[in-house]
Amino acid sequence: MRMKAAILFEQGRPRPYAETRPLVVEEVELEGPGPGEILIEVAAAGLCHSDLSAIEGIRPRPLPIVIGHEGAGIVREVGAGVTGLRPGDHVITVFVASCGECRYCVRGRPNICASGFAARSAGTLLSGARRIRRLDGTPVNHGSGLSLFAQYAVVHRRSAVKIDPSVPLEDAAIFGCAVMTGAGAVFNTAGLRPGENIAVVGLGGVGMNALFAAVAAGAERIVAVDTNPEKLGLARQWGATDTFLATDPDCARKVREATEGGLDTVIETAGSIPAMQLAAAITARGGSTISAGLPDAKATFSYLHAELVTDERSLRGSYMGSCVAERDIPRFLGLYKRGKLPVERLRSGFLGLEEINAGFDRLAEGSVLRQILRPNA
Repeated sequence: MRMKAAILFEQGRPRPYAETRPLVVEEVELEGPGPGEILIEVAAAGLCHSDLSAIEGIRPRPLPIVIGHEGAGIVREVGAGVTGLRPGDHVITVFVASCGECRYCVRGRPNICASGFAARSAGTLLSGARRIRRLDGTPVNHGSGLSLFAQYAVVHRRSAVKIDPSVPLEDAAIFGCAVMTGAGAVFNTAGLRPGENIAVVGLGGVGMNALFAAVAAGAERIVAVDTNPEKLGLARQWGATDTFLATDPDCARKVREATEGGLDTVIETAGSIPAMQLAAAITARGGSTISAGLPDAKATFSYLHAELVTDERSLRGSYMGSCVAERDIPRFLGLYKRGKLPVERLRSGFLGLEEINAGFDRLAEGSVLRQILRPNA
């Protein structure tokens, strides 16, 4: 079938993207689903900083490629051997397709599946196939096995989780990355319990979901840190007990003084080394610094090793919120339905495929939380 897709041909083009147009919208051919695959109509896809990183060239990708890894849609066709899904079902996409057989999957950690990561690096689906071609026959790579900046997508069955059709797909889309990564870091990686304290450094879509989760978990004190005063204002409205401006040279000292030595859990979601340094600086003795942000692939972070030992601190990574998608997405949707994860507040407007480059300008400026692409609107 033919459809429109936004293709990234070159990484690292300068801003403004509305002028340099790193994402080129053109008509392409999409093959039907192979064995174990499904065809979905993309109803909504979030514009995420991980996509921006691909555009900037911070995280290398095989080119040309259709990116877009956070979304929701409607199943239109299923391939041979697919069970549990049929045409008409609503699904949320998962940006790590897990094989179910590797050492990580069998230990309950499908978010770091070896086969899934290998396929993502190669720009293929889990099967090794590429289903997108330009009209001249040139194959196009798949971003995260999904390629959601398009009208339709062929994805592996294990890249989709069936959901209640009563959930608006514009809200469901955010669960594919922002909710799983942010809320999962709080519930799964940190294992936050009622009455504990926590800080969130970086208040984008992921960070705000971490904030929502901290409130839902019953944290006693929730510290929010960001470079944007407007986002700090929103954080106060949405449950933060304390807010601090990250651009303040004395930010770390002020947080430590206000919290009697720092926080037991600090989650960094900005994906920058300065943010990670600040997160470590405000972590209390015996506490955990958890990074859920993705910086430049070659960026390094240093710490005082002796202090790590004497203070019994821990440094942890949290990828996809340490989630098991089939288990956690229904749980998080349950919290959403009860108003505990109000992700609808994060929407910063809708856009079509032709507006996608301007949307990434706004994301790079830090003036938005989650813009939602509706490629078929």
